[in-house]
Amino acid sequence: MIDLKTTLAVGLVAFATVPLAAQEAAPAVAPAEAPAPPLVSAGITLTLESETDIERRVVIYQCDNGEGFRVQYINAAPNFLAILPVEGETHLFATALSGSGARYVSGPYEWWSSGDEATLRDVQSDEDAAPLATCLAARNTP
Repeated sequence: MIDLKTTLAVGLVAFATVPLAAQEAAPAVAPAEAPAPPLVSAGITLTLESETDIERRVVIYQCDNGEGFRVQYINAAPNFLAILPVEGETHLFATALSGSGARYVSGPYEWWSSGDEATLRDVQSDEDAAPLATCLAARNTP
């Protein structure tokens, strides 16, 4: 926990590939072996101010598809955020209204946690579609 009237800076790094064609015109004759596209990185710093304590918590989840990942929760009233990987990209989720548990949304994705259980869904899918992941908290880290 951080003292009263504190500021929290959260650094995120997102990685993406940029196709070589987007950087320069394609040659008339393709080389036998084209070089791999360069890796481009970008960062963002988010500053949150809160009149109350700011809590940062990392939870490691193990999912039914055999994959595991870390979710970083940041509670800085009135902002409650979850940062997690979805399909190879880091997404920043913000809380949304829920009947029970904690529901976070980012674009078309919904991360819903209740106790040690959590579910990742694509809300653009059919209502009866299986979730992208159903997970269980493996352990908490500071």
